[in-house]
Formats: sequence, C-alpha cells, structure tokens
Amino acid sequence: MSGFDSNPFAEPASDNPFNDPSVTQVTSSNVEPVDQFNPFPAHPTDNLAAHTTPASTSPYQPAVLQPSTEPSPQATAAAAQVNLLKQQEELERKAAELDRREQELQNRGPSGKENNWPPLPKSFPIKPCFYQDFSEDIPPACQRVCKMIYYLWMFNCMTLFLNLLACLAYFTVDPAYGVDFGLSILWLILFAPCSFVCWYRPVYKAFKTDSSFSFFFFFFVFFCQVVIFIIQAVGIPKWGNSGWIAAFSIIGKHTAVGAIMMIVAILFTICAVLSIVLLKMVHRMYRRTGASFQKAQQEFSQGVFTNKSFQTAAAGVASSAAQGTFQGN
Repeated sequence: MSGFDSNPFAEPASDNPFNDPSVTQVTSSNVEPVDQFNPFPAHPTDNLAAHTTPASTSPYQPAVLQPSTEPSPQATAAAAQVNLLKQQEELERKAAELDRREQELQNRGPSGKENNWPPLPKSFPIKPCFYQDFSEDIPPACQRVCKMIYYLWMFNCMTLFLNLLACLAYFTVDPAYGVDFGLSILWLILFAPCSFVCWYRPVYKAFKTDSSFSFFFFFFVFFCQVVIFIIQAVGIPKWGNSGWIAAFSIIGKHTAVGAIMMIVAILFTICAVLSIVLLKMVHRMYRRTGASFQKAQQEFSQGVFTNKSFQTAAAGVASSAAQGTFQGN
C-alpha cells in the first residue's frame, strides 16, 4: 500500500539539491542570511577614545612642495612707491606741525606767553603784538601807578581823535585852516602808537623787571611827551592842535566850533597835568628801588653785547677789517 500512497509525479529524493544535508543544515541554523548581515554591529562607543591608536610620531614627514613666495619686480616697485608716499605724507605732516609751532612762538612775547594786546578777535587778520597782565607782571605796589599811565595813554588817544574832529569843524567854517586838519590826522596816526611803544611799554617793563635802563628811557621820552601835551593845550594856530589860543580865536565868529575846540583844549590840559603828576610818582618809586645811572649803563651794555643783531654786525665789521688788513699787506 505504500506504493500507492506515494506521489507518482514527485521528484525523486535524490534529485532535489535542497535535500542535501549541508544545505538543510545552513537553512535550519540561526546564522543570519547575507542580505541581513550588518558589517557595523551596534556596540557602545563610550570606550572608543580609550582604544584609539595615536598618530605616528615619526620624525620623517612627507615632503610637501612649498609655493614660491618671492615677489615679482612689479610688486616690489609698487610697494616701494607706497612706502615713499607714506614717508612723504609723514614729512609733510611734521613740516606743518613745525610751521604751526613756529607761528605760535612768533605770536608769543619775550616772556614766552601768547600775546594778548591789543585784544583782537581770533578771526582778525592782525594778531596781538604785546603781552600785558598787570596782576601777573607788575608788583602789587606798582600796579596802581602803571594802570594810571595806561589810562593816560588811552585818554590821550581819545583826545587826539576829538582834536581831529575839532580841526575838521574848524576847517569847514574857514578853509584857510585846512593845514590844521591835515596835521591833526598826522598827530593821531603818529602819537597814538608811538606813545604806547615809547613811554608806556618802557615803564611797564621797568616795573616788571626793575630795569634802571627802562626807567631812564621812560623819563627821557615821557618828559618830551609832557612838553608836547603843553604845546597841544596852548593850541598854536597852524600847528594842528585845538588848544586855548585856537579856541579863543574862533569862538567869537563861530560859537559852536569854538566850544568844541575849548573842550579839546581842556582835555589837552588834563593830559598835561596828569602827565606831570605821574612823572613825579614814577620818579619817587624809582628812587625807592635803589636804581642808579651806573646800573642803567651796565644794563645797556649787557643788553647790547648779548644782542644777536649786534653780535652779527660786530662779526661782520671785524671780518671786513681783517680782510682789508690782509689785502693792504
């Protein structure tokens, strides 16, 4: 009956390759098939750093071809030109700085401080020419007298300007006195700056430095100024001064013009009186300083011999004399 139960169409057992024991052993085992094999199994990576292999510390390094760093001639020339331009800009900046400092030094007086007189605005083209500070330069005992002389100079300038207006009025009523108007302009232009330089600045320097030479120079020039004040107050006709004589000569014909000229004559008289009083005050203070004519001579000699202009002139004269002596021989 077993023969009838078998499948007549079944392949023989010996002909089936999958019935081979080696194949059935593989298919029935727990080994993963090839298509499910993972070459990177999931293992913990915490201890990887501990098992890393250090890089080779061999002293022999692979040869690397370094590119050439030598600049081309064009690049060298361009760099040199840029360097020259930078140096030129630096020199120009330094030259401008030196010019600025030189200008500042020129604006400073002999004391090394910046000039502040006359007090002109910074935008004005003319800069101050003198340095003046009573509280800093003048001793307290001399400040009052020095300021009074300064106020006398300003009062004199105002009087000279009013004298010009009075002479102009005199000229309008009588054309024959045109010379007075012309001379009044000259006196204003001449006496205003000269009086500041010739007698006010010397007495300022005398009080500042206790200079005997400056005191003597002030006494000489200021005495001449006192004489000029007296002449102006007198008012000699055709001399350009609206003094007493000129005022009395016109007041009978033109009262208004004569009144203006009399006001100017009074101002000239005040200038003369104040100048005499201040001259005595300065002389009294000068005597207290212990100054003398011998001391003034010594200061003058030292000032002359230490003057660079005098030294240059003396050297030129000596050189010319020596050349003339050699040529004569």
